[in-house]
Amino acid sequence: MTTPLLEVCVGDAGSLEAAIAGGAQRIELCSSLELGGLTPLPGLMTLAAKAPIPVYALVRPRTGDFVHAGADIDALLADIDAIRTAGLAGVVLGASNADGTLDEPLLRRLRDASGTLGSTLHRAIDLVPDFARATETAIDLGFERILTSGGTHTAIEGIGGLRAIHATARGRIKVMAGSGLKPDNVTQLLDAVPADEIHSSCASSIPTRGPDAIRLGFAEPTRRQTDAAVVAEMRRVLAER
Repeated sequence: MTTPLLEVCVGDAGSLEAAIAGGAQRIELCSSLELGGLTPLPGLMTLAAKAPIPVYALVRPRTGDFVHAGADIDALLADIDAIRTAGLAGVVLGASNADGTLDEPLLRRLRDASGTLGSTLHRAIDLVPDFARATETAIDLGFERILTSGGTHTAIEGIGGLRAIHATARGRIKVMAGSGLKPDNVTQLLDAVPADEIHSSCASSIPTRGPDAIRLGFAEPTRRQTDAAVVAEMRRVLAER
């Protein structure tokens, strides 16, 4: 059985450094992970371009749903251009219609704009009413992989959906399971569905330095940051199962 690749999702420079030190095999680069992730800032992309492993950047210029039109689309296209200019390896894309189905015309436009950059279809697929159809769409559009929790809050809860996506993929596109996966539960997931890749922030809570930042509402008492030791432990668990 092939060992699943580990992609670590990071949202700041310290997390980027920790992910690499811990043995991540690919990075998903974002900002504002506490908001579900947004397009990373230019400075973080510049740092990430020096990484010794592939870095894919999330393309999501605002919070909220994945239904985009007008100026939103202009922002998506500009973000793709910025990611290419920064020298990163790929993009993480997604777009929905109001009914949750994938917005195929927009996704095709974004994929075309991405050119030779690698591409992941993000968890917009978790909103779809028909996993089989959405998986076929991702294959037709040329995505390398699908990031999914199986349509639920966490991947462990979404094993049924993950199985449906994996059964449709049949090796034609990689299935990357993500959301809530940790060293102590990833084996449970993989025993139920043979995901090709695993996606995790591998984070630990760290205290906020400076009580005034908390008092004034600039920060919460703790924040999540990728932990090199957790990354290394996830790699060990994946290799030994």
